[in-house]
Amino acid sequence: MELTLLGTGAPAGLPRPDCPCASCATARGELARAATALLVDGALLLDLTPGAAFAAARAGHSLAAVRQVLLTHPHDGPPVELPVGLPTAGRVADGRTLTLISGHRVRAVPMDAPGTGYEVTSPEGERLLYLPPGGAPAGESAGRGYDMVVADVVGRPDALARLRALGAIGVTTDVIAVHLDHDLPPGPELVRRLAAAGARAVPDGTTLIVGDYHAVPDLPRRTLVIGGARSGKSVEAERRLEAFPEVLYVATGGTREGDSEWAARVGLHRERRPGAWRTEETCELAPLLTENGPPLLIDCLALWLTDAMDRVGAWDDAKWAADGRRALHERTAELVAAVRAARRTVVAVSNEVGSGIVPATASGRRFRDELGRLNATIAAECEHVLLVVAGQAMPLRG
Repeated sequence: MELTLLGTGAPAGLPRPDCPCASCATARGELARAATALLVDGALLLDLTPGAAFAAARAGHSLAAVRQVLLTHPHDGPPVELPVGLPTAGRVADGRTLTLISGHRVRAVPMDAPGTGYEVTSPEGERLLYLPPGGAPAGESAGRGYDMVVADVVGRPDALARLRALGAIGVTTDVIAVHLDHDLPPGPELVRRLAAAGARAVPDGTTLIVGDYHAVPDLPRRTLVIGGARSGKSVEAERRLEAFPEVLYVATGGTREGDSEWAARVGLHRERRPGAWRTEETCELAPLLTENGPPLLIDCLALWLTDAMDRVGAWDDAKWAADGRRALHERTAELVAAVRAARRTVVAVSNEVGSGIVPATASGRRFRDELGRLNATIAAECEHVLLVVAGQAMPLRG
C-alpha cells in the first residue's frame, strides 16, 4: 500500500496565515506544511485541503483515479472546492466498514473528540490507521497490529499510549506525525521530541510504502535531564514518556506538613501528568531501578541527595568529617550501581546548581559539590543527557 502525504500540517497550515510567532517565522521551504491530507494507492483521499490537485501533481501523482474522498474532522472556514472529477467528500459512520472498488476496506474508528479515524486495509493485507487532529480512539475501538499509524503525535501523545496499551502499535509500527502546528519549533527540536515518542515526521509530498521496514526511533534506556530552577526540566522529562501507556512516577520530595507553597507545586506536577501514570513517594530508588517493570520517571535526584545527607548527618561539620562523607558516598555508589544495572527505561531529573552563586555556608557548599559529583556519575551511566535552559533542551550526550 502506497501512501503519499499531500500535507502534514494542522488544518490552518504551517506557517499560519498572518501569525508572527517564532515557529511560523521559521517554517519556510521544506519546513512549511499544508493541512494534512493522505492519498492512498491513488484511489482513496483522506481529508480534502485547498490545492489538493496541485499538491498531488508536485508529488508526482494524479487524483484522476480517486474513487472515494473521506473527511476525518469538521472543516472550519470557507468550504474547500472539490477538484473536478472527484467524488463528493463524506464521512463514514462510526464502526461502519466501506469496501472500495479498488479492494481497500475502510473502517471508521470512533474518536474521543469530534472527528473520525480511519483504518485502511489494502487488498494485500497491510493496515494503516489515520487519526484526525486532536483525536484518540474511544475505548478499545482501534484494531491490533497496524503497520503504520498516522496521527497527531504532538497534540495527543496519550493517543499513542492508548494504542500501545491495546497492542495496536508494536515494535515495528511506523508512526508518522501529522497535523503539525506552530506550538512546537520545527527542525531538530521536532525530530528530537518525536523520536522520544517513537515517531517521525516527513516533508509534504513524501510517499511511503505501508509495511516496508523503517527503523523505529528508540527511547534510550537511561536519560538524565538537568537544569536550573524553573528551567522546564520536569516538563521535558515528562514529555519523553507521555506517549507510553504505563509510567511509574517516583517523587523523592515527599510531603511537607504546613508548607502550602510545596503543596501547590506538587499539585501542579500531578495535574500535568497523565492520569494513567502511577506515583510512588520514596527515596529508596535502588530496589525500583533493579526491578523489571514500566518506565520510571525519577523527580528529582537533588531531593534524593537532600534525604541521603539528612540520613547520614552530612550537614554537621563534625559528623561529616567523622563518618558522614564515607556513609554518603556509599549510598550514592549504591544508587549509581542500580542505574548501571537497570533494565527498565529510566528518566531521571536533577538540578544543575554549580553555575550560580557560591553558597555562604559550609553545608550549602557541601550540598552543591556532592550534587555536582552525583550528576556527573549518573550522567556517565546514561545513554542520553539533556541540559534544559529557559525551556530549551540541549542534548549533551546521545
